[in-house]
Amino acid sequence: MTDLPVIERVSNNSAEVDASIIWLHGLGADGGDFVPIVPQLGLPAVYAVRFVFPSAPSIPVTINQGMVMPAWYDIMELGDARRIDAAGLRASAGKVQALLRREIDRGVPSERILLAGFSQGGAVSFEAGLSCQYRLGGIIALSTYFPTADSVVVHPAQSGLPVLVCHGSMDPMLNESLARDAAESLRRLGMVPEYHAYPMAHEVCPQEIEQIGQWIRTVLGN
Repeated sequence: MTDLPVIERVSNNSAEVDASIIWLHGLGADGGDFVPIVPQLGLPAVYAVRFVFPSAPSIPVTINQGMVMPAWYDIMELGDARRIDAAGLRASAGKVQALLRREIDRGVPSERILLAGFSQGGAVSFEAGLSCQYRLGGIIALSTYFPTADSVVVHPAQSGLPVLVCHGSMDPMLNESLARDAAESLRRLGMVPEYHAYPMAHEVCPQEIEQIGQWIRTVLGN
């Protein structure tokens, strides 16, 4: 069981769900943030993908003067010395893994479950996905970084896992170098990252959404 509230959408309501994507929002947003992206991905009508959009709990965030807001973990310091609450991140990863198990219990094969995350959500997706005992279909990491790259315990089931890493070349919140470092860490850990950069800030853009849709089709197959 998980205590995270979720919003769900299915890409084709006329067919039985045969794949799932659990999509995590960024700092200060909620589960509704990425709901509009579902029809924009251009997934084929033959797919019946259940999109699960959980909302993080509201906690005080140190870098925002202790303001309470939805966050997957606390951030104490930004910049090159970025400090985070790693224990909080791992706790959120555990909640996401509970959502993964729920999708399996609902009849979706683990190999057809993807994790996606933007910014903070991407960092949690790395931890939750790579340490998961069930073989996943892949991870989509958007405008994010990999703060637990040196501490994550990678489960052998994830060896060779495909990972889509997308980032903005003009991101003022998370420098693109952090995404490139994440891709390199993924390679070191035995994953297969695909990297794309776009002329954008800390956001998503139409070209990126198109690429995500193509990548999902490749990973899920026909």
